[in-house]
Amino acid sequence: MKKSIFFLMGFLCVFLTWSQDENLKEIENLFADLASENKAMGTLSIFKEGKEVFNTSTGFISVEDKLKANRFSNYRIASITKTYTATIILQLISEQKLTLESKLSNFFPELPNAERIKIQDLLYHRSGLFNVTEIEGFSTWISSYRTREEMLEKIKGKKPNFNPDTKTAYSNTNYILLSYIAEDIEKKKYATIFKERIADALNLKHSYLGKDVEVKDNGAKSYYFENKKWNPVTIITDINGPIGAGGIVSNATEVNTFFDGLFSGKLLSNTFLKQMTTTKEGLGMGLSMFQYHGMPLYGHNGAIDGFRSIAGYIPNKKVGVVITCNGVHQMSLSNLIFKVLDLYFKNDASMKSTSLVELKVSDLEPLLGIYGGDTFPFKVTFTREENRLLAQATGQPIFKLIALKRNVFKYDAMGILFNFNKKDDSVLVKFQGKEHLLKKEKL
Repeated sequence: MKKSIFFLMGFLCVFLTWSQDENLKEIENLFADLASENKAMGTLSIFKEGKEVFNTSTGFISVEDKLKANRFSNYRIASITKTYTATIILQLISEQKLTLESKLSNFFPELPNAERIKIQDLLYHRSGLFNVTEIEGFSTWISSYRTREEMLEKIKGKKPNFNPDTKTAYSNTNYILLSYIAEDIEKKKYATIFKERIADALNLKHSYLGKDVEVKDNGAKSYYFENKKWNPVTIITDINGPIGAGGIVSNATEVNTFFDGLFSGKLLSNTFLKQMTTTKEGLGMGLSMFQYHGMPLYGHNGAIDGFRSIAGYIPNKKVGVVITCNGVHQMSLSNLIFKVLDLYFKNDASMKSTSLVELKVSDLEPLLGIYGGDTFPFKVTFTREENRLLAQATGQPIFKLIALKRNVFKYDAMGILFNFNKKDDSVLVKFQGKEHLLKKEKL
């Protein structure tokens, strides 16, 4: 009897390992196809319980020199930097050097509404301050070195969009100011603060701030795709401008190391981590929160010059996924990261979703086609696989949908609802609290 049990356990271990290897192979193929189809170039890292279980790269860090991307290639991670900055600010609060209630006027009284804006308003993007990066001509202006005084003049010169703590609106201004506040408290440059509090604490050897990526140091150039080729971005942001709002350079593995360290208590106590992940209108402090199969998925994305990046961490599963790219063409990294997660958890029984109604081919045929709308950035093509409805946004992977009703479907991983109206050939898409009406295109 014991031999039978041991045999069964051994068989299950071999089967599960084989299944996981197959899943990772599918992810590798998916990522490799991105470069061959001219959709993206970059690196993907997956962590499980603090260890990297998968890493793959596709494309080039320098197209001109035919230098291929690799696991150690460095990229600008842009706004993912905000998660690091929020962590530093919460560390300062835990050390009683600052409070969530501290006023912006304590540091920059000359700024609009400074006496009413609190530190927590900056962290939650609820200050109302105008997003400085939206100023006309800013991308060219910031390509040269800019001092703190010059940045503050830009911020001071714009009226607030709304009164503090009345709503949420993403603004890089908030995290630029938080960086300056950290510098004033610590009497050090933000690059030094980042190194001491984050990089050194987690032994990150390839993450830094204050200097640009260099190809000679395995750093990636950034590109855009046009005229059937990848072209180098020529107007490059001076890294000292965005500072703690978007200035960090890192690689996919070390970004994953940071998120794992953050959620495993190496950087913040449980009390402050809970504060950081408590959301207001979908945003935490330096974090966004999504649902993945009913579980919270925390992370952030980033875009600067031609660089695009995204990081996500599922505390329930202790799984992190990071994608760093130096070129992206007509595709969404948000959709890609969910596709990667779907493949990774393909054999996880707890992730299985089943339709609530049985459908026939005849039920699906009227729904098939291409749908588009003015408020939605992609067209969505609906096809079928036998009696299962599939959806694909422009340039994105195909997703299987589950049927809640005969006309209502859900992409369970991301919580996207598709409500079809056969009478007027439309579908109402509900995602992240917003609705988009798409109409079927006539052939």
